[in-house]
Amino acid sequence: MPPLEAWEKVFIGDQGFLASYHARLGCIACHGGTPQTDDMEAAHQGVVRDPDPQQRCALCHGEIVQAHVNSLHYDLEGFITVLSDRSDAAHWDQLMVAYNNHCTACHATCGQCHVSRPTSTGGGFLAGHVAKGAPPPYLTCTGCHGSRVEDEYKGQNERAEGERYPADVHYNPGGMICEDCHTADEMHGTGTQGDFTHRYDGLATPSCTQEGCHEDVAPGDGIAQHDEIHLQRLQCQVCHSAEYKNCYNCHVQLSEEGTPFFRTDPSQMMVMIGRNPIQNPARPWEFVVLRHVPVARDSFSFYGEDLLPNFDARPTWTYATPHNIQRVTPQNRSCDACHGNEAIFLTEENVAADEREANRGVIVYEVP
Repeated sequence: MPPLEAWEKVFIGDQGFLASYHARLGCIACHGGTPQTDDMEAAHQGVVRDPDPQQRCALCHGEIVQAHVNSLHYDLEGFITVLSDRSDAAHWDQLMVAYNNHCTACHATCGQCHVSRPTSTGGGFLAGHVAKGAPPPYLTCTGCHGSRVEDEYKGQNERAEGERYPADVHYNPGGMICEDCHTADEMHGTGTQGDFTHRYDGLATPSCTQEGCHEDVAPGDGIAQHDEIHLQRLQCQVCHSAEYKNCYNCHVQLSEEGTPFFRTDPSQMMVMIGRNPIQNPARPWEFVVLRHVPVARDSFSFYGEDLLPNFDARPTWTYATPHNIQRVTPQNRSCDACHGNEAIFLTEENVAADEREANRGVIVYEVP
């Protein structure tokens, strides 16, 4: 998304905000500060740009805030889970310095979705200062989930010069936006969602076969591949994902001025099928699509040596739910397009030698 001018990030704009309920509360109610003083410096003591939900938003939205501050969007527990698995107590303090410099920009408060764009994208109001009950997804959600989810969903990844991979059928021609599948309860962690330590904890929601979607998918529905064996053993995306983006070898650093930045190796577009690393009753399939995540043994070497001593504890090819669904894909055009096709299965030859031990549980040693 294009950057905003500095004035666009702070200018309240027209009368929309002044006529809203939040305007009645006054600036201090949300942003803090010291009222009734002629001293400008004293008046701004304690002022914050992005209010703490527990201190401000909870005054009116208590139930949502109580759940949200324990959600992955707010507490980033998913990052901690992955890092703790790959590191150990002896290296944790050094690793947390890197984490605080590079990972917390994705932390999403109430305001970063409902009032402004995410800070990690440069911020800036969505509509003056007016709070949006349903945030515009292509200014908020894709501010953080843009390089993979948005590009896949909208068909913005380039296949060749002048050509692009197809958009997800739910977007074109479906016209669906993020909140059509991802509910407010899911985003806020309310309802029956529960407290998670990783993005794929809990139920597999949203689900392709949930009520109101493809709930009629079953053996005998008229599609030959929808037999009992395929539906039991394969995640839907194994057959219906087009090629998606895989990222490699992220390395984080600070510039001479102390600005955090990172470098990654070139990404690759592919479909890669492997063993299910999180097989459980909610995700019972034997085979799923896997996506390579941007991590390496020395991702945090700028901050110290061997900060991921247990690197092999988690696969670098992980469970994925690409947003690029097609009814017909290269791998489901015929039986032979999938069966025996080593190019689309995560065989040992398709895994970097240094990562094979980490991926033992997901590598397919015998292609079906």
